[in-house]
Amino acid sequence: MPEEPADDREAVLARLDLTTPHSARVWNYFLGGKDNYAPDRDLGEQILQHFPEIVDAARADRAFLGRAVHHLVGEAGIRQFLDLGTGLPTADNTHEVAQRMAPEARIVYVDNDPLVLVHAQALLTSSPEGVTDYIDGDVHEPGPILEGAGRTLDFDKPVALMLLGIMQFVNDDEEAYEIVDRLVAALPSGSYLALAHPTAEVHTEAMTAAVASWNEQGSSPMKLRSREQLLRFFRGLDLLDPGVVSCSRWRADRPDIGEIVDVTQFCGVGRKP
Repeated sequence: MPEEPADDREAVLARLDLTTPHSARVWNYFLGGKDNYAPDRDLGEQILQHFPEIVDAARADRAFLGRAVHHLVGEAGIRQFLDLGTGLPTADNTHEVAQRMAPEARIVYVDNDPLVLVHAQALLTSSPEGVTDYIDGDVHEPGPILEGAGRTLDFDKPVALMLLGIMQFVNDDEEAYEIVDRLVAALPSGSYLALAHPTAEVHTEAMTAAVASWNEQGSSPMKLRSREQLLRFFRGLDLLDPGVVSCSRWRADRPDIGEIVDVTQFCGVGRKP
């Protein structure tokens, strides 16, 4: 990924708001990361006091990413990924999982948090055989995202569209569906959609309270959706087994001890015919 000019970097840093909690940084805190600030930690602790299980959702979401990418590369033969809502880099990002299996894989990350952009420049490095790029883009504007991604990805070949923990920030249902439909429409047959989204179908009272707290203090309001609403994102796609389920259950190995526990993050993977 090319280095950003100094004046552009200054413009990015000027956009940083470290006084308001940001979803990527709060999520980073839940995952045990260090790329967060006092307002993020304060809000994170408020949520954890009432809903400690949200950490399980964060970890399950991350594990789903790994299993989904592993399937897409190893079984579906995908070599191109468009990952919207990248979040702050942690272990086993999309490109790391993909390029361990297929070093020639090409990945485009998209986020609009300036802190994510700063860290992406330092951490989202590619294998020599492949390509990793980053677009400073807003999911509400899919056109520029597709145009920018087209400089790295070949839209004549299958692409995996990764929407993990991003569509909840598009509060209007019809707009959310239209965005996903437009993104999927730009992809050729044989492409995939992998989506994860918070829901109140598990830990209903605690999750509803946690999101209400976030919406009072966070940078972007969040909307929970039901399993039925999430199924709409996959309209026209062939939904892979086991369908839309808790992230902890999507093609997960049976634990040696105990049972798999449902979390407040649901997910699914679908193939474009």
